[in-house]
Amino acid sequence: MQTTAVATTKEIMATVLARDLNDGEWVEVGANLPVPRAGVLLAHLLWGANMKVMIAMTKANVFNEPVIEEFQLITDHRATRWAEAYYIHNDLVENMKFRHKGVFFAGALQIDQYGNSNLIGIGKDYKALKFRGPGAIGVCNATVMNSRFHLVVNAHDKRIFVPKCDFVSALGWGSGGADARTKLGLPGGGPRYVVTPLCVMDFEDNTKRMRLKSLHPGVKVDDVVQNTGFELVIPASVPVTEAPTAEQLHVMRTRIDVGGALR
Repeated sequence: MQTTAVATTKEIMATVLARDLNDGEWVEVGANLPVPRAGVLLAHLLWGANMKVMIAMTKANVFNEPVIEEFQLITDHRATRWAEAYYIHNDLVENMKFRHKGVFFAGALQIDQYGNSNLIGIGKDYKALKFRGPGAIGVCNATVMNSRFHLVVNAHDKRIFVPKCDFVSALGWGSGGADARTKLGLPGGGPRYVVTPLCVMDFEDNTKRMRLKSLHPGVKVDDVVQNTGFELVIPASVPVTEAPTAEQLHVMRTRIDVGGALR
């Protein structure tokens, strides 16, 4: 099915994430992340009826909800009306067993060429940060225990894509190599995609260096290169990121993102 309306960049980003998700998976959405939220719900509504979706500390199934109200806080109690279960912190530890088939999403203040990321702060001295981030929160365990995770940022520039992170709150592929995580005994599969307003990036199989996967409509390779603070792996041919179909766009705008956060 072809699109009949023009998708925004954030709607394209959300669709990229949705297409990586499969029915039956355990999928966690962090606080105030509208793009991953839309991507998760899009997959859930269109082909993932049996997905276990974590929304605002609840395990939910909203497959039959006509409109899914947006929540900005992970502790928003209004989401309990959809809950199959509500988790306090200790319960989440018990539910680590589900994460072997789970997917997680994280933002970042900084990301390096191996997908290591920083949510702690900017500055070399942790006692006098130039900018303080939200902190590691749950990303340390979530990016280790889940089968894979995606990094999603709302800007693409050299402040974010840096040669070396000031701090690492979520380990990506360490200093490189396909065995970077397994040699540390980490059970999860590591970062798969880095999704930005310019492009989608993944990681080269052997070195695990960040690689340009696709360009969003109207973006050129040089736009990405000039706004990235390290050398990317760039294939000989880079496709345009696939836009949402007409059905996907309709579901996003009428059931998931009625308020227009992605527009």
